[in-house]
Formats: sequence, C-alpha cells, structure tokens
Amino acid sequence: QVQLVESGGGLVQPGGSLRLSCAASESIFSINVMHWYRQAPGKGRELVAAINSDGNTNYADSVKGRFTISRDNAKNTVYLQMNSLKPEDTAVYYCNAYRPGFTQWGQGTQVTVSS
Repeated sequence: QVQLVESGGGLVQPGGSLRLSCAASESIFSINVMHWYRQAPGKGRELVAAINSDGNTNYADSVKGRFTISRDNAKNTVYLQMNSLKPEDTAVYYCNAYRPGFTQWGQGTQVTVSS
C-alpha cells in the first residue's frame, strides 16, 4: 500500500510562507482524493484542503485565499503552499490519501508560526 511522507514544516514568523510536500511511495494517479489535515495542541484533527483526481480543490474557510493545494501525479507528490501564516495555523500537518475502501496517513510535519 502507498506510504506517505510529509516534509517542509518548520518555524516561521507571522506573515511568512511555507510549502509542505507529501511524497507517495507509488503512483497517486488512482487516488481519488488527497487531503491535508492539521491538529493543533489540545484540539481535534481538522481538514485544511483537498484535491481530487480532476484537480478540483476545496479549502477550510480559515485558510481560503492563503493556502493552495496542488498535486503532481508525475512526481507522486502533493503540495500545500501556505502564505500569510498566522499563529493559529500552528499545528502538526498530515497528508491523507483516500479512495473507496482505502485511506492512508503520513506521519505529520510540525508547523509553528511565532515571532
């Protein structure tokens, strides 16, 4: 089954940018939907962004206009470009792959927004 590895997290000042990557161990061409979720300390996991196999995207209201999800099927990679970061974006960010009957998670990457 496909394995997912996130990277690109780190410490950034408010207003800064980061790009997260989610590299899959095999082709994501057959994956219906790729998601980015996040989980802040003491909170539940929330959906941040999603992209389906047609390239259609969906975003949480809290990140609309600031975050952009994209996928490169040739590189088996999904990206999350995060701009205008806020302290409330601080969380562990997880990549998720979904198709009917199958779901897989990555190990997560920490994003900390602080001055």
